[in-house]
Amino acid sequence: MVCPANSFPYNTTLCFCRPGFYLSHSTNASASASGGACTPVGPTDDWEISSGVSSSPPAFLTTVLPLDSIKRVTQSQAVLLEATLLVLALWLLFCAAIRFGRVDGGRSVWFRLRWWISRLDFAFPTAHWLDDQKVVRKRKTELGGTFSVASWILFIGLFSALLYQIITKRSIEVHKVRPVNAPDLLSFVNDMEFNITTISSMSCAHLRGPDTLVIGNPGFIDYRVFPLSAYVNYNCHNTSIGPTVSLKCNNCQIPRRNHFISWQFVDLPNDPAMAVGFQFKLTAKDHVNDRYVSFVSGTLQSDSFDNDKPKTFRGRDLNILKIHLFPQIYNNLKGLKLIQPLFYDFIPGSSFSEVSKLQASLQRSTDGLVNTTLDISYLADYIVEIGKENVMGPVSFLADAGGLYAVSVAIFLYFLLQCEARIKKLRNEDSLMRDIRSHRRAQRHWDKLRKYVTYTWGHSNMDVKSRSGRQHSTLMIDSLCGIQPMHKMKQASTNDSTHIGLTFGTPKEMGTASEIILTEEAKSSRKNHTGN
Repeated sequence: MVCPANSFPYNTTLCFCRPGFYLSHSTNASASASGGACTPVGPTDDWEISSGVSSSPPAFLTTVLPLDSIKRVTQSQAVLLEATLLVLALWLLFCAAIRFGRVDGGRSVWFRLRWWISRLDFAFPTAHWLDDQKVVRKRKTELGGTFSVASWILFIGLFSALLYQIITKRSIEVHKVRPVNAPDLLSFVNDMEFNITTISSMSCAHLRGPDTLVIGNPGFIDYRVFPLSAYVNYNCHNTSIGPTVSLKCNNCQIPRRNHFISWQFVDLPNDPAMAVGFQFKLTAKDHVNDRYVSFVSGTLQSDSFDNDKPKTFRGRDLNILKIHLFPQIYNNLKGLKLIQPLFYDFIPGSSFSEVSKLQASLQRSTDGLVNTTLDISYLADYIVEIGKENVMGPVSFLADAGGLYAVSVAIFLYFLLQCEARIKKLRNEDSLMRDIRSHRRAQRHWDKLRKYVTYTWGHSNMDVKSRSGRQHSTLMIDSLCGIQPMHKMKQASTNDSTHIGLTFGTPKEMGTASEIILTEEAKSSRKNHTGN
C-alpha cells in the first residue's frame, strides 16, 4: 500500500507517522483513512516564566488607550533621546537656512523670522561678547535665540527621559530570605491549575487515569497513597494538537513532601498511542485576590534537552515533568502570599527515533501506552519576602532636573561664545538688526504722516500756484476737516495776504513749512495783542 508523505505502513492496512511527526487532531483518524499529512511539531516559542506577579490592566484602559503600542514606542530611553536629537537638528538647520534669505531693508519674511528668533534669546540675554572699557548691556541676538531654543529642546528631551525612568524604575524590588517553618507553609493558600497537553494525534478516549495521588518517595516511611479526587479536580478535553489534562486545586497548600500524579494513554483499535511532545502551563493565584497570577509555561519535545534525531514517545518508561513550588510573600501588596511554580526538569521516557524500531513497537501490545507523571515538590526551606523601595525622592528629582537644565544651557553657551569669538560679524549682530528695525519703523511713521497730511489738505490745496482764487473753498475744507478753530478761520478770511500755501514734499520741506505756519501765527497773535 502507498502511504502519505512522512508516514510508513504497519499492520498491512494502516499507515503511521514517522518519528517526530504526528497527524493533526482535526482529522481524528489514521493517515491512510483520512488522506491527511503528517506534520512535525515545528519550532517552539521560548519558555515563559513570570518574574513575580503579573496583573492585567483595567478593562476600560485597554479599550481607551493603546497600552501595547505605548509600551513598544517607549520601551527604551534611546527612543526619546533619538527624537530629541532629531528635533534639535531640524531646528538648527532651519535657523541656518533662513540666514541665507534676503533682508530687503527689513521688509522680507526672512528678516522678520530672524528678528523674532532673536527675541527668543531668554537664556543668554546679557552681553555675549565683552569688549574692554565698554558698558555691559543686554543683547538679544539671532544666534542667542537659536541656542536658547536649542537648549530648551535638549532640556525637554532629557527631562522626558528622566520622567520615563522615574515612572518605570521609580522603585526597586528588594528580596529578603528567611527560614521557614510548618506554620508559615500552612498560611500559603492558593488556587493552582496544571494544564498539560500531549502533542499527538490521540484524543481523550485514549486516557486512563489519573486516579491516585502519591505523597512521599516510594520505599520511605512517609510514603502514602490517596484518591486523587479528594484533593484535585481533573478533566480532559481535546484540542487541535492533542488531549489536554487539566488538574485544578482550590485552597491548595504547599506540599511539604513530593507529590506524584500519573496517567496513561493506551492503544485503541487501529489507533495506537504515541506522542511527540508536551505543552504545559502551570498557574497559581491567591484564593481571595485573583488579580495577581504567577505562572510558568513552555513546550517540551525530543530536542528540548538534546540535539538528537526527532523522536516519538511510546512505551512503558515514564515521561516525568518535575515542578518545584517556591513560596513568596509580597509585602508591597499588603502581604500577598503567592506560590511561584518553576519548571525544573523533564525526564523523557521510552521513545523511538528509527522507523524500523517504531514499526516493531506498534506490533507489541506491551508498548501500547504513553506514561506521564507530574512530580510536584517544595523547593527549599526558605521563604522570599518581596518589597519595594523608592529610589527617587523630591530632593533628588529637583537635583536631577536642575542638573539637566544647567548642562543644557552650558553646552550651548559654550557654542555661543566660540562662535562669537571666531566670527567678528556676530558680535554686532544685535545692533545691525536694531538699526534696520529703526529705519523701517521711521519709514512707516513717515508714510503715515504723508497719508494724514494728504487726506487733510489734499494735493491741490498744498500747491502754492493753485492756492490763489480758491481761498474760500480752502476755508470750507479746513472747516469741514476741523483742523483750525472758528476764530482762526475768521482771521484767515480778513487777512488773505497772511495765508501761506504749502507744497507737500520731503521731511525737510515739511519742517520749513511748519516753521512758516508757526511764524505767521505768532505775527497774527502779536497784532491782535497790539490792537487790544
